[in-house]
Amino acid sequence: QVQLVESGGGLVQTGGSLRLSCAASGSIRSINAMGVMGWYRQAPGKQRDLIATITSGGSTVYADSVKGRFTISRDNAKNTVYLQMNSLKPEDKGVYYCYSYALGRAYWGQGTQVTVSS
Repeated sequence: QVQLVESGGGLVQTGGSLRLSCAASGSIRSINAMGVMGWYRQAPGKQRDLIATITSGGSTVYADSVKGRFTISRDNAKNTVYLQMNSLKPEDKGVYYCYSYALGRAYWGQGTQVTVSS
């Protein structure tokens, strides 16, 4: 079992920055087996979309809409994944969910709200 707890969301003006964090905890076996971690976003009335993922080795994938503005990183020693969001736009608004995959299962955090005012 893996538990994911996000933090760092909030209200920011267009062009501003936020840094999201997601700390993983749980059984040592599951934590050590975590492969891909990442972030998804769900805007009001829309489906949950991939924003960025990172493997345990540091390989990253980004949605086209955030390339050049968002950076995902990971501290394996702290079992934590981060999302640095710069040059935020109103369309970046939504609930951001942390994601992890370990031992054949997907895990989700409870989500953190990001609001970007125009």
